[in-house]
Amino acid sequence: MKSVCVFCGSSYGSNPVYTHAASETGTLIAKQGLTLVYGGAKVGLMGTVADAALAAGGEVIGVLPTSLQEKELAHDGLSQLHIVSSMHERKAQMAELSDAFLTLPGGAGTMEELFEVWTWGQLGLHNKPCGFLNTQGFYDKLLAFLDFQTQEGFMKPVMRDMVQAADNPADLLEMFRAYQPPATPKWIETDET
Repeated sequence: MKSVCVFCGSSYGSNPVYTHAASETGTLIAKQGLTLVYGGAKVGLMGTVADAALAAGGEVIGVLPTSLQEKELAHDGLSQLHIVSSMHERKAQMAELSDAFLTLPGGAGTMEELFEVWTWGQLGLHNKPCGFLNTQGFYDKLLAFLDFQTQEGFMKPVMRDMVQAADNPADLLEMFRAYQPPATPKWIETDET
């Protein structure tokens, strides 16, 4: 693992613990010699994780759509900033540049980013680990729902296990290093199987 993509909010949230988690994550990624890949903005947890990685001497690559650059959200101190034409292109480039996907607290866009790369993994399009940094139980209810989906037969346990969760970034990065993707992802049963 050489690079970690971090998905997170463009706001700070209502609890300072989320900002602390973003800072700790960026610092740890840099200190472990990993490259941080993220959405390229200077605001919210996105800016915090990038600033922390840069302050710790790390390489930080941002990927930002033109529409957000025009709103003056681009971080101007990154190692590299890729400007792309759309959100779709942004996600594809972030996925291509990354060896793992770590999700900090965030809103709908953060969820959508993680769920897309997780789905790509389920379909066998990549074998990269992904997971939630469950800061102060932020993702407890979502993780419980994913377990419920599995219990109700809408997700195979092997697919559920592909998305990991930990309370601190050090544990989550270790889980990523130990990750073994399913040998042959088979995400749906048909009458022929």
